[in-house]
Amino acid sequence: MQMHDHGEYGRHIMPSPLSAHATLNQVVYAMTAYNGARLNEACRLFAEKLAQPDVVIGLTIAGAMTPGGYHLSCIIPLMEAGFVDWIVTTGANIYHDLHYAFGYPMYQSGRAVWDDRVLRNAKMIRIYDVLFPEDALYKTDLFFQHMVREGGEFQHVMGTGEFYHLCGNYISERNATLGIKTKTLLGTAFTLNIPIYTSSPGDSSIGMNLAALQLMGKTLLRIDSSIDVNETAALVYSAKRANKKSAVVILGGGSPKNFALQTEPQIQQIFGLEEAGHDYFIQITDARPDTGGLSGATPSEAVTWGKIDPDKLPDTVVVYTDSTIALPILTAFVLRNAQPKPHTALYSFREAMMRELCAAMKKNGGNAHE
Repeated sequence: MQMHDHGEYGRHIMPSPLSAHATLNQVVYAMTAYNGARLNEACRLFAEKLAQPDVVIGLTIAGAMTPGGYHLSCIIPLMEAGFVDWIVTTGANIYHDLHYAFGYPMYQSGRAVWDDRVLRNAKMIRIYDVLFPEDALYKTDLFFQHMVREGGEFQHVMGTGEFYHLCGNYISERNATLGIKTKTLLGTAFTLNIPIYTSSPGDSSIGMNLAALQLMGKTLLRIDSSIDVNETAALVYSAKRANKKSAVVILGGGSPKNFALQTEPQIQQIFGLEEAGHDYFIQITDARPDTGGLSGATPSEAVTWGKIDPDKLPDTVVVYTDSTIALPILTAFVLRNAQPKPHTALYSFREAMMRELCAAMKKNGGNAHE
């Protein structure tokens, strides 16, 4: 059977040879099959469609990305270029983000095999091949405790979106006073009014410190996750009502993955509002669906939950690889091939978006199941 270049079976595979002077684009386009081809698709989908001004992009971050510095090399540049509008991340990524802000050394050890008993005696913490002094933990703990205990703006019930925004303000002012120029995820999000949420706020050193302060009666701060659930649904609903498209870019999996994806079922199934699902979907993961690690999160499976618009399945891609491999390539490709887009500053519109959502629910009569 003859293979056509652009026939019904796909493109004719005939890549150009790479040279010592190959560009990033040439490297990406040389990825012609298997998960290399999926990364090729993800790069082009992001640069050609997600990077448009009418697309609101939610980024989820699992794993230990900030200890390895990926927030500095990849995530913050994407934020500054307007390619991230809201974020769901583990608390650990926020916690370790601050080690850089405070000048605590994070070491690229060059190997992943250590005698951890030796490291323990040397008071060094290991995250696979990243090492840092134990003292960094204690100093970061003390910072969070002091900030929350002394800051009057923290003394009430709030979601993680508001909590991280207040932390970003505090850290930005502190670093400006001390002349510290190292960028942080929290500080950048505060400056650009990008809301950040943590789906499991108790599951990190930040949550541990907040719980201890609460137990000792040293703060009135209480984190209410229900605020975040409704707020993230509101920002997706508001974007769709404004005739914009909604995209999710998922690094890894875990709780942040589902928290971002569940915004559409919350809108459709719980609030009873008409919606079809997210429009664009890029996931980078090393999990497998047959073991439950991607439960409800492959694009086609997500359709059954109302998470992804069934008509938009061609605009979805899953790259089965490590985020630490794919993210730098994806970031560099998008920054090279797409024009920066205006910042949406969604944090500034949280209250307005919630009013819009509440009004729609009231008009609709409430729960879809009643």
